[in-house]
Amino acid sequence: MKTRENKQSQIINIMNIMTTTKSISFFGASLVALAVSALVACGPAQAADGQTPKEQALLATLRGDAPEADKALACKELTIHGSADAVPDLAKLLNNERLASWARIPLEAIPDPACDRALREAAGRLEGRLLIGVINTLGVRRDTGAVALLAARLDAADPAVAEAAAVALGSVGTAAAAEPLRKGLASEKPRRRAAAAEGCVLCAESLLANGQTAAATAIYDAVRQADLPKQRLIEATRGAILARGEAGIPLLVEQLRSPDREFHRLALSTARELPAAGVNPALAAEISQTTPERAAVIIAALADRGGAGVVPVMLASAATGPTPVRLAALKALGSVGDVSCVERLLAAATESDADISAMARRALAEFSGQGIDEQLRGRLTQAKGANLPLLLEIVGRRRMSAVPEVAAALENTDPVIRAKALACLGEIVDLERLPLLVQQVQKPRDTADGEAALKALRVACVRMPDRDACAESIVVALATAPATAKPELLEILGQVGGTKALSGIVAAAKGDNAALQDVSTRLLGNWMTADAAPPLLELSQTMPQGKYQNRALKAYLRILRQFTPADADKSEMGRKAYAAARDNDDRKAVLDAVRRTPTMEMLNLIVAAGATPELKEEARAATATLLSKLTPPTPEAWELAGKLGLSQAQVEITRATYGAGDVQKDVTTPLRKLVGNVPLIPLSAATYTATFGGDPAPGQTKLLTIQYQLDGQAGEASFAEDAEILLPKPGG
Repeated sequence: MKTRENKQSQIINIMNIMTTTKSISFFGASLVALAVSALVACGPAQAADGQTPKEQALLATLRGDAPEADKALACKELTIHGSADAVPDLAKLLNNERLASWARIPLEAIPDPACDRALREAAGRLEGRLLIGVINTLGVRRDTGAVALLAARLDAADPAVAEAAAVALGSVGTAAAAEPLRKGLASEKPRRRAAAAEGCVLCAESLLANGQTAAATAIYDAVRQADLPKQRLIEATRGAILARGEAGIPLLVEQLRSPDREFHRLALSTARELPAAGVNPALAAEISQTTPERAAVIIAALADRGGAGVVPVMLASAATGPTPVRLAALKALGSVGDVSCVERLLAAATESDADISAMARRALAEFSGQGIDEQLRGRLTQAKGANLPLLLEIVGRRRMSAVPEVAAALENTDPVIRAKALACLGEIVDLERLPLLVQQVQKPRDTADGEAALKALRVACVRMPDRDACAESIVVALATAPATAKPELLEILGQVGGTKALSGIVAAAKGDNAALQDVSTRLLGNWMTADAAPPLLELSQTMPQGKYQNRALKAYLRILRQFTPADADKSEMGRKAYAAARDNDDRKAVLDAVRRTPTMEMLNLIVAAGATPELKEEARAATATLLSKLTPPTPEAWELAGKLGLSQAQVEITRATYGAGDVQKDVTTPLRKLVGNVPLIPLSAATYTATFGGDPAPGQTKLLTIQYQLDGQAGEASFAEDAEILLPKPGG
């Protein structure tokens, strides 16, 4: 008995794995039959209450008074855990408008003939949407025993039922299922004919997949000859071509020549699918016999197919002929070309026609194959005239390894050649040979060469994997580069980034060259890592007072706000920044930066700053913001705030408007979100317009008017645009 139970368990597991993967329609009937016969061999089945504890629990849910939502979930789980025992209970739900679709899910998946029998029985008594659902499930199960039942429904009074039956027969996909569908192609009703055609195409696809080529071909041809919508004819024509294989090429060519654009497009897509040796010659023959526009898309299809004979056709089409054909062939060579194409592409790349030249250059840059780089490199050493700048361009675009060959062109007397060589080196030099470009920056032949060298160096540096090593080369170059090149070299360092680049830029800021101070402080102002903070703080203390010193402090404060995650670090940075501030403008900037750092250290700093009359208003605003960030403020915090006249208060916004004259925007809700327990309301952005989500009266002088309750007393106040919002004590 135990052995039999083990066998039953193993077989049930196999079935469950099958149902969790795909519908039973995707598994071979022989595997299902093997599982069923094995169950029979194990002896009588258990009672129809579920073969596992899980199934028993799910069936209990279906049979009980559980909510329909729970029953729906039980149906879903029976897809995995259900067996033949679940079929009667699931079949009962096929009458239920709300649960029928849920019941059909496991009935599609449970690998037992009982499902088919239950579905057929239901199809004999149901109508409308419920019947359509059952028919669809019979199609998913590919139930060959339902063919007669489904065929009878092809003439149903309800067109939707007839259409569902046609698709289900098509899903069954046997010769027997195809027979009533073929008869339906002669129906007097267009909608019935279209449904029969859809089923026929599905049947033909199944037959073709099972090796029944002749039967599939006959069905496709029958559909093609019927009076049907174009889409059905297109589907059947595609199938008829693919089913015939090599013999389908004449039909394919017929569609290529069709004046109907949709059938022409069908031919192009089917040509890409048809694995027949004769397709390539057939497509090639059409290129010279059709319009240039159609020839171009045929070339694209031929290139997508690839294979023997394609490259010679492309070369011939690229050489002469209408421009659309040549462009298509040149583009195709970019994907299918080989070393034999280099000569043709180089010739086309130097033509006067800009479109032809550009497409040929693109193909030269893109195509790959054995020996292509070697041939281009060999040509580069011997090139003269127009071919030399062309080859330099192509070598750069291909990122070839050809630094020595390209470097030789730097000695050319033609400035155009030298510029091309420098641009090429920018694309191909590695870190080891980066000094070659650095030298060109340090000692250019003339101004044009210097500019080209800087541009090439910038391109090369951005590509380098080791940015510190790259930056070190640039820093070395700064020492001896021409004065006009140094700002550009600093710009390159800014793009490279990293520790070495930062050091080089800071060194330039500390120097006495105003132009370099300008560039370096601007670059530091946009630095994206926190390691710039210490040198920026130093610069804010040591640089002469003025624009560059202000930039350094602002950059330091930006890093404090954006790149310093820990409040303790922000407090330390804020303390240092305030100590380094040279005047009250600097101190105001520091207060604005630290107001969102909710630490007692910062609160002490802000309150202390408020003792200076010129800083009191900024300190009050900063204190209010900081108090709103403390969760909650401590008595000590309120005691400190009291030194600036800020005490804990109950604040309620009754109504608030923002605008000019009759144009007013209700800002009650956004303002309420900013209110804390002090009468000073900090803005969430720099301006009223940004805080309140838009300008209600552009170009006009606006007011913010607030009606409020402060400690239970009603008050009203108006504030000029962007003024500090400090609610006065009512009656005060």
